[in-house]
Amino acid sequence: MTAQTHYKTIWLSDIHLGFKDCRADYLLDFLNRVDCETIYLVGDVVDLWAMKRSLYWPPSHYEVLRTLFHKANAGTRVVYIPGNHDEPFRDYVGNIFGPIEIRKEAVYTTVKGKRLLMFHGDVLDEHMQLRKWESLIGDAAYDLLLFLNRWANFFRRRFGRHYWSLATYIKQRIPNARQVIDVFERAAVKEAERRGLDGVICGHIHQPALKEIDGLLYCNDGDWIENCTLLSESHDGELELLQWTETQQSLDKIGEPKSADVLPMRRAS
Repeated sequence: MTAQTHYKTIWLSDIHLGFKDCRADYLLDFLNRVDCETIYLVGDVVDLWAMKRSLYWPPSHYEVLRTLFHKANAGTRVVYIPGNHDEPFRDYVGNIFGPIEIRKEAVYTTVKGKRLLMFHGDVLDEHMQLRKWESLIGDAAYDLLLFLNRWANFFRRRFGRHYWSLATYIKQRIPNARQVIDVFERAAVKEAERRGLDGVICGHIHQPALKEIDGLLYCNDGDWIENCTLLSESHDGELELLQWTETQQSLDKIGEPKSADVLPMRRAS
């Protein structure tokens, strides 16, 4: 695939700056190569939960924020919809933080006229119906998955292999995890349907997707911990789910899987 360099709109979420498993290096490579008219940051940009446990803020995390502000100051519209890990910023909904707008949620109209609800997705957690002990077990298991993912990719790099998400591979093979994802996706499109909209764009569950559910469009832009993915809209209205690591891979264009192509990644200075 030949990576585009200009899009109409980009959606990013679940970056988790301040968390040790954030892949800020890949995100910086993307931001430095691509221009767009609008960027929507769909929650969990900064991980205040992780930063309460321990302060972790390497130069690459600062550079992500600096680059986003630079793009906003240069004319790109940047809209920030806080999530649950950066929830305190919801107190500033309706305000403008420098050149960046802060919104609770929004409705986006695509080039082809589809009206899509945009929110982070944590408001749907009540549909998961997880008891407290199940939630705690899930958090512990997820931390273990990320630990294994970190070391697996450390050794892959040593042997010249590209990034691969062990965490996602394992999650997709756990029946309970798949069930939770299905419930979330259906709850999201139901909310869009309730509001008379054509679909939804969200994040939160770290499971990128671009598909139709019950006749409505479900878009999840993924994350920058496990999957390193984003959602884009081209100027001719094509929605595309992209993965951006050492390779740039088109995961879906409204249901059409694409092949990967290797592009050398520029390292942030």
